[in-house]
Amino acid sequence: MFSFRDRILLKASSRFALAIAPLVISGVASVGASDYGTTGLIDIPTARMQPDATLTVGAAFDGWHQSYMFTYQATPWLEATFRYTGFENFFFWDRNYEVKARLWDERYWRPQVAVGIRDIVGTGVFGSEYIVASKQFGQWDATLGIGWGRLADKSVFDNPLASLAARFETRDLNVQQGGGGELALDSFFAGPKLGLFGGLSYQFESWPLTAVIEYNPDEYRINQAEGGEQGPSSAISFGFEWQVAPGVTLGFSQQHGDEWGFSFRSSTDTSAPPPRIAHDAFVSSRDLRADQLPSQIRQSRWYDKLLYDMERSGLFLISAKLHRPSQSAELVIGNKNYAMWADALARATALADLHLPAQVRTIYFVIEEAGHRPATVQVMRPSTSFSKDPAYLASRQTVMQGRSQNAPEFQTDFVTKKINFTLGLANRVQLFDPDDPLRYQIYLDIGAEYAITNYTSLVGHYSLDIENNFDESNRIESDSLIEPVRTNIVKYLIEGATGLDSLYLQTRDSLSPEVHYRLFAGVLEEMYSGIGGEVLYQPYDSRFALGLSLNYVKQRDFDKSFNHLDYSTSTGFVSAYWASPFYNFDFAVHAGRYLAKDVGGTFEVRRTFANGWQLGVWATLTDVSAEQFGEGSFDKGFFFRIPLNGLAGRNTRANYATRVRPIQRDGGQRLENHSGNLWWDLRDARYDVFSGAGERAIP
Repeated sequence: MFSFRDRILLKASSRFALAIAPLVISGVASVGASDYGTTGLIDIPTARMQPDATLTVGAAFDGWHQSYMFTYQATPWLEATFRYTGFENFFFWDRNYEVKARLWDERYWRPQVAVGIRDIVGTGVFGSEYIVASKQFGQWDATLGIGWGRLADKSVFDNPLASLAARFETRDLNVQQGGGGELALDSFFAGPKLGLFGGLSYQFESWPLTAVIEYNPDEYRINQAEGGEQGPSSAISFGFEWQVAPGVTLGFSQQHGDEWGFSFRSSTDTSAPPPRIAHDAFVSSRDLRADQLPSQIRQSRWYDKLLYDMERSGLFLISAKLHRPSQSAELVIGNKNYAMWADALARATALADLHLPAQVRTIYFVIEEAGHRPATVQVMRPSTSFSKDPAYLASRQTVMQGRSQNAPEFQTDFVTKKINFTLGLANRVQLFDPDDPLRYQIYLDIGAEYAITNYTSLVGHYSLDIENNFDESNRIESDSLIEPVRTNIVKYLIEGATGLDSLYLQTRDSLSPEVHYRLFAGVLEEMYSGIGGEVLYQPYDSRFALGLSLNYVKQRDFDKSFNHLDYSTSTGFVSAYWASPFYNFDFAVHAGRYLAKDVGGTFEVRRTFANGWQLGVWATLTDVSAEQFGEGSFDKGFFFRIPLNGLAGRNTRANYATRVRPIQRDGGQRLENHSGNLWWDLRDARYDVFSGAGERAIP
């Protein structure tokens, strides 16, 4: 069945894409970003925001630090940043987060104002809060702000919040090196004094160049205390930003009268429409002679001719049924190559219009996605212009619940009982190690899939090591205070550098239009074998869905053979999902038992766009205490899915999808891709994708 075969092909493509992913993170004009990643001048923030849905990745180097960061404009008024910073003169890497929210927009007499918190979840090394205003005057943009924490090192006046509550009178200046990860609520906007910061930027009219100057009161006290360095001799820094290409900016600065700085950043609009690649010209099978068609295609059957044209267009025609009394046709179709289902449906509609019998006045397209049928789209004929205007198609269609097609009149005989192999260059990357920013492996990924039936297959992957440096890690042996269900991952990456990654039997289907399930058994991932399943209840036109997943697993031996260690456990989760009515956000909550037998819940939110981009965050809290959990205090991280459509000069649904954890510990760990995934698997073919009524059309 196509849904299994294509998943393997897409996975192989996506792994190889990791090496080229940074090259596609570009192409959108953006407001200046500071060396901290947040929109700002050099080190200080401004009240400015990036265009909505802009993802910015960057790096900055100066005499104090080297920093790597990414910033996402999560909404038009909310900006979020993650930073990974190394200190130059003493070996310490810090992970910290910043959020900045716009309070109001700029008007003729009124500046734009924002409030922000640096190191909102982290060690407190960069802890500071601020309220900042920015006002534009022609080519000039002026910024002035008040700050707490590090932005109050050169104190100016008393903290007015101290008169409201005693907690604002003092601030704990002790950082949690090697710990952190908790919200330091008692420190937010606390401290006896406030500081002032500010600056100016000037955008040259004829050149892609911006001049900046700032006043930064930060005294870099941790660098002095831990690194034995001298404090900055001046609070003034200045520099230039050069936009070398759309979305790509280089920065040069002279900081605090002592150090030179260099920065790089690249931005992309994650909401931009995907590139539409022109179809290779072909003559429709309707206009070909019998001797010009493959032998299995019969010119006398409209189904065969439609099947042939759909396959050449990057679509699957799975089965069909004519309802003669109602003058309608029901076609079950799959999307192989189109980044957006709307484009796939438009193409399918135009082709069906060519081949269906003339008496058919209504077409029902049953959408098949990942082995499930979540929706049916009704389209009225005639529709010959729809392939050129997907918006017009949307206005002429009705979206209904998915359906099972009993006793189809026509059915494609997809190849089963045959092994399909894939081969690709892939890599594993371990980021944000507290001792080193990057560990990696380059390996040959050998994949195989044996289609037993249209809905059941045997899937496997084997890694053949080419190069890796995981043996240089200082964290090979787990220091966990609870069961080491994940912290011994480095042992697998060393002893099992060459070995079996997965080999499992899987089936997917739907019990009804609203109930979808998935069952699997075998070697599920690098660290665990087991058996399990997942069921999803999703009314096609509802914002809400419910899920249940259960697994029994046994931990694999470190060499990734068929041998196992003594540890085994059962895990299970009840999940609730909500498709929000704003900004393409989807929310999920999973409550249950995790791999280390801890009990708790995971909250995740993702923002998904029709072009294939998906970005999100998650956090998990269980009955494992922060002290037991260890560094980081609780499990959290980011999810990215980057579409690769157009990179090879053709339409494709291939993507690079990954989870990124700032620190790997054992609390709150689930099986990756085997618990709570059905909702996300069906996200690209959900009701609102076909509704054509904005971000959400779910009633």
